[in-house]
Amino acid sequence: QVQLVESGGGLVQPGGSLRLSCAASGSILSIYVMGWYRQAPGKQRELVAAFTMSGSTDYADSVKGRFTTSRDNAKNTVYLQMNSLKPEDTAVYYCYANLATSTSPRRNYWGQGTQVTVSS
Repeated sequence: QVQLVESGGGLVQPGGSLRLSCAASGSILSIYVMGWYRQAPGKQRELVAAFTMSGSTDYADSVKGRFTTSRDNAKNTVYLQMNSLKPEDTAVYYCYANLATSTSPRRNYWGQGTQVTVSS
């Protein structure tokens, strides 16, 4: 059973920073993609940042230059450092992984989500 456990959300003022973490656990064989999506009220879930199979990192245009994702492969953990936060960054942030386990072929997994609220 794979679990993606997120932490680090909360309330922050505009211009502030937050760091999200997501740890994947279970009988994981290979992680192909891991990253972050977000969903604001009334909007579709959108990609924020992710490590791809090729080793590159993709970012949404709206967060480039402000957000940075990093990973610790030994811990199956990814991080999202969010700087210069804006009210429009307010959303539920979901950790995402495309991975294979010892008992399941490659498929998508989602975390439970963590709320990020940017407000004065």
